[in-house]
Amino acid sequence: MVQRKKLRSQRWFGKLDKDGFIHRSWMKNQGFPDHVFDGRPVIGICNSASQFAPCNAHLGQIADAVKRGVWEAGGFPLEFPTMSLGETLMLPTAMLYRNLMSMDVEESIRANPMDGVVLLCGCDKTTPAQIMGAASVNLPTIVVSGGPMLNGYYRGQVIGSGTDVWRFSEAVRAGTMTTAEFMAAESCMSRSPGHCNTMGTASTMTNLAEALGLQLPGCAAMPAVDSRKLTIAHLAGLRIVEMVKEDCRIHDILTRQAFENAIRVSAALGGSTNAVIHLLAMAGRVGVPLVLDDFDTLTQDIPLLANLKPSGQFLMEDFFYAGGLPAVMNALLTVLHGNALTVTGKTIKDNVTGAEIYNRDVITTRDKPFLKNSATVVLKGNLCPQGAVIKQAAATPKLMQHCGPAVVFENIEDFKARIDDPHLEVTADSILVLKNCGPKGYPGMPEVGNMALPKKLLEKGITDMVRISDARMSGTAYGTVILHVSPEAAVGGPFAFVKTGDKIEIDVVNRRIDWKVSDTERAQRQQQWKKPKLDYERGYTSLYIKHVTQAHEGADFDFLVGHSGDEVKRESH
Repeated sequence: MVQRKKLRSQRWFGKLDKDGFIHRSWMKNQGFPDHVFDGRPVIGICNSASQFAPCNAHLGQIADAVKRGVWEAGGFPLEFPTMSLGETLMLPTAMLYRNLMSMDVEESIRANPMDGVVLLCGCDKTTPAQIMGAASVNLPTIVVSGGPMLNGYYRGQVIGSGTDVWRFSEAVRAGTMTTAEFMAAESCMSRSPGHCNTMGTASTMTNLAEALGLQLPGCAAMPAVDSRKLTIAHLAGLRIVEMVKEDCRIHDILTRQAFENAIRVSAALGGSTNAVIHLLAMAGRVGVPLVLDDFDTLTQDIPLLANLKPSGQFLMEDFFYAGGLPAVMNALLTVLHGNALTVTGKTIKDNVTGAEIYNRDVITTRDKPFLKNSATVVLKGNLCPQGAVIKQAAATPKLMQHCGPAVVFENIEDFKARIDDPHLEVTADSILVLKNCGPKGYPGMPEVGNMALPKKLLEKGITDMVRISDARMSGTAYGTVILHVSPEAAVGGPFAFVKTGDKIEIDVVNRRIDWKVSDTERAQRQQQWKKPKLDYERGYTSLYIKHVTQAHEGADFDFLVGHSGDEVKRESH
């Protein structure tokens, strides 16, 4: 019989001295009996529930179900809170705090007596932040996402989170929808607990957590209010105890093969461009070599299989009923690393083989896909030497090769002040350029890249234009939008020197952006450029600006790349 490795938690609870007395005694004020400290696996339940993060507000119920499973398996569940990032409420942007949440998660796991951890997540940044933090400690880890909300309905039509907000907002500005109608739709969109029901960033990242092998099969797409969500949470509680006994850690699962699977799955789902930044950051925490170009080279043969908003027609509730992620991964199995290990203790191939597609209007097959060319494309050129990205599935085909004059906005305030000016010199052929919205420049790289179109063009029926920025955009958004320009304007990348009237040519087919300005002119502008003053001289935001990396590196902190493990060298008393 193989002797089990001594549990990490016994450093706290297994001592018969003053320190052990302290660690056990104060825990007993919660009513825990002696025998729970006898060497059973201690499972931390990392709960990102918050009423300021509506997508995650229901996670307390999920935590209770996980605890049932842990107790049943002979473990000792202990729930702990973590910072929560509400995408719809946090200012200036939830992305500013992703790295802070990852630090919170990492240090909470390392500092406390746990042998394994269950991550409860859902809203956009909570999933990558928790995985980044857990990966830096490397304990047995399993993810349980809270699930998407139910379909929204307005006047008999299905409406989806975010995607239809952008559409309705433009309709109001164009004069084709009244403010009263806009306000009525507000109460129809979010009608149950759960995260966004489109294939936005929340659904992208929870599905990619499953594609990486960190969730039980079928968990990601399961609606938040489905009773089976509590069942799968219970099963996750059972399984994490087994993972501790097997010493199956998060680094065993987050391999290069797992990340390649996730990148390909994201393409087939029409996943958010935000996945690029999050996967790069997560890979950096486990030392897996991953670069921006991988998101292009690995997906050129991957068609869009999921007919989901914003790229398609349906919502996450429909996706779950149609077979969910296991069905998509089974359809992709020949181009995935089927032998990649997952939290089930089995491989991806074991988990998804035989998963059926129940509705081929929602989930298509590789021989008859929803779209042939859909993946996020990496563009490079003299405007963005380190790259930029565009989501093909959300763009207008005729604009994928386009040349036009730039209309430049130096920052978001400049954009908001001038975009609806009837005297703004702009046509449908113009290219809107928004600067100083990158990781350092905003700070935090907000979701403002899908710039609203000029009102005077909307009134003429124009529905899309080429837009370029060093910002991000919501995964629920759409349009011919080039994002994540790197290096960003605020650090003096070439993007900083673009002026209104400059010709810019994009060629998505050939992965190029060309800024039609001579080398001499560019050099002169660089000499004249003055670095923008960022008025943040204290606290977390100051730390962020000093240490955040560029978009093509995952916008993580330079001092967090890599991992420190689970060892704590000193006692507290």
